[in-house]
Amino acid sequence: MTSDLEGAYAVCEKIAAEHYENFTVASRVLPRSERCHLAALYAYARGADDIADEPGFPGDRAEALDAWEARLDDALAGRPAPPVFLATAHTVAARNLSDEPLRALLRAFRYDVAFAPFADFAALRAYCANSADPVGRLVLGLFGIRDDALFALSDDVCTGLQLANFWQDLSVDLAQERCYLPLDEIAALPGATDALARRESNEAFVQLLAQQLERTRRLLESGDVLADQLPMRAALQIRLFARGGLRIVAAVEALGGNILQRRPSLERSDFVRVLLAAFRRSVSARRFRRGTPGRPVGHADERRKEFA
Repeated sequence: MTSDLEGAYAVCEKIAAEHYENFTVASRVLPRSERCHLAALYAYARGADDIADEPGFPGDRAEALDAWEARLDDALAGRPAPPVFLATAHTVAARNLSDEPLRALLRAFRYDVAFAPFADFAALRAYCANSADPVGRLVLGLFGIRDDALFALSDDVCTGLQLANFWQDLSVDLAQERCYLPLDEIAALPGATDALARRESNEAFVQLLAQQLERTRRLLESGDVLADQLPMRAALQIRLFARGGLRIVAAVEALGGNILQRRPSLERSDFVRVLLAAFRRSVSARRFRRGTPGRPVGHADERRKEFA
């Protein structure tokens, strides 16, 4: 690795450490040789996300995202590019990753710039396919996984995690005149529109929230189906994603209708419990596989049908 490339990865690792407090824990799940690659992917996504959402961003956000993608094109083509893009392009080549997930993230950020509510869950799911699912595919790619059925399960987990974050941030987003609840599902429950407008819960809103949490929980539960088919380290990473999302769902559920006024937060103890539970389940599943020759790999097709 050249000194320029080493410096580029060092820049990415600094960005990751400064912006993502759980980066150290997440990166240690990966083999040491892959940690710099995770940092590069994170720094790329973080920079684009800041363009789309950072308050007070100077200049035109859409043009800035176009320029961000142009720099990615330069780096992938071997032309001079800033450090984050140099490291990202090297990661793509070194680990034989597709650059499509990187471009999908930019499509989601462009949508954020010109945000419009989602007509139905299909539209919301399509957004998550760009904003969340690419992350899981890139992480699995760092583990050398290229299986479409496993990617599909990963999409379920990542979409579920994205949805959990939406419901956690509902009060914050409403204050910024954003709402990720599907419009047709709001309209189907008379009174839900009024509850959202007034920020006051009612029976219709409680029912609407329960529907969202149940759907989100079922998507996240695909995490164990996926993880049971993965090597130990990859399984642990997926379980951290999924169980963290389920913890958020539980916190939202506990707050109930008050979610319109308050944002639930997780304590450090919650993260410790998620880590320990994910580790125990991964170790248990590994022992079970060793003792069960010829064990079926799971029910990916059946799980996917539930969320078609």
